[in-house]
Amino acid sequence: MHCLHYSHPLVHEDRKWRIYILSNLSVSDVGVPAWISPTEVDSLILGRLVPEEAVQVVSGKSNMSKRYTAEFKRDAVALVRSSPHRNITEIARELGVSPEGLRGWVKQDSTDRGQGPAGALTSAEKDELARLRRQNREQQQTIEILKKSRGLLRHGVDEIGEACRFIDAEKAAEANPGGYSVALLCRVMGINRSTYYAWLAARPAVRIRQEAEDGLAGEILGIHAGSRGAYGAPRVHAALKRGGHAINRKKVERIMRERGISGITRRKRRHLTVQDGRAAPAPDLVGRDFTAARTGAKLVGDITYLPTIEGWWYLATIIDLATREVIGYAMADHHRAELVTDALWMAAGRGGLQPGCIMHTDRGSEYTSGEFRSLVMELNLRQSMGRTGICRDNAAAESFFGLLKAEIGTTVWESRQAARADVFRFIEVEYNRTRLRKHPEFGYLTPLETRARLQHGFTPAA
Repeated sequence: MHCLHYSHPLVHEDRKWRIYILSNLSVSDVGVPAWISPTEVDSLILGRLVPEEAVQVVSGKSNMSKRYTAEFKRDAVALVRSSPHRNITEIARELGVSPEGLRGWVKQDSTDRGQGPAGALTSAEKDELARLRRQNREQQQTIEILKKSRGLLRHGVDEIGEACRFIDAEKAAEANPGGYSVALLCRVMGINRSTYYAWLAARPAVRIRQEAEDGLAGEILGIHAGSRGAYGAPRVHAALKRGGHAINRKKVERIMRERGISGITRRKRRHLTVQDGRAAPAPDLVGRDFTAARTGAKLVGDITYLPTIEGWWYLATIIDLATREVIGYAMADHHRAELVTDALWMAAGRGGLQPGCIMHTDRGSEYTSGEFRSLVMELNLRQSMGRTGICRDNAAAESFFGLLKAEIGTTVWESRQAARADVFRFIEVEYNRTRLRKHPEFGYLTPLETRARLQHGFTPAA
């Protein structure tokens, strides 16, 4: 009895596909469509096709080459040998195979029986030859793959990711018909196929994450450029958080490291202090404690020089230790006493100095001069001095000058006016108003924001 099982029609693009697979159901049980001829039913039965070797029929004709099992071929040859009076073409038409293919099966069967022409290979010999050729081809491909991947995998990089990217580039595909099989590539590269396919499945998510990181890197570059290249990872991270980003600091460090973004390292500063041996120094009232709980209670001052083509340009500053704001500064082509008194007058006018406020400096002749000491007394301040040649005794003031020169980045200005303009912009626009500094209680704030919090009595965050 004919045995046939058929599925429901499947629509693919603009054609209907009907797939027929052998089963234990009889034709009488399931019925046969009118457009399937008895000859085609016989072909399906004789073929003894396993389920994965289904025959696809479109409009009654096969649209793909049939694959026949060894058992089918033996049965077909037996049918030919048992019908010596019939034409091979006629038998082939009944079986639904090509006459040339059927003749080849018969000829090969004769060779396997030892009745073929001299030198003809048996099926076993052909299988062995095919195996050896396949093995030789795989060995040649392995050598080619190893040559192409030479130097690809390096210690300290994403080795699995590099291997998977290489496999994806070299695998056989429509765009790369001369490529290699995924199985061979994985075997040569020493990774599991499941690893490669997991990497392949994760690529869309990785691509989305990479695009997000690229956008974040653009923001980091903007913040870094806005700080004249001075900000490192801590301040960039603080600026991103102020902008609404919920981001881990280590991620910022990694993105900056991968893209070669780094803050400025300050160069060593030369000292300008020249002590007046005749003047008695004031006592050190700070003792290297550069903190203050209230604004206008503790100040530090110092002088630095800026080289220009026209000659030296000198800068004197006064910094409030409660906020690290530059509340007074003066510039001139000399460093006489009037330079530091001008800076102190500005501080008095802008800083809201408290009675008994400490004014701490080094022992330079400008600060031991009569003019400066008279002004200190007039403003009801207390003078304090560190030791000569010990920069750490006035570290807060020294640190600001190192910061200014590093972040402005100019080594020699074209003119004194150009130096003045750069210093003014740095102090008034960048440092006091936009540069973030980590306050021990409030976190990252600008000096002016810190002043506002302290003056309004805000309670530090827990």
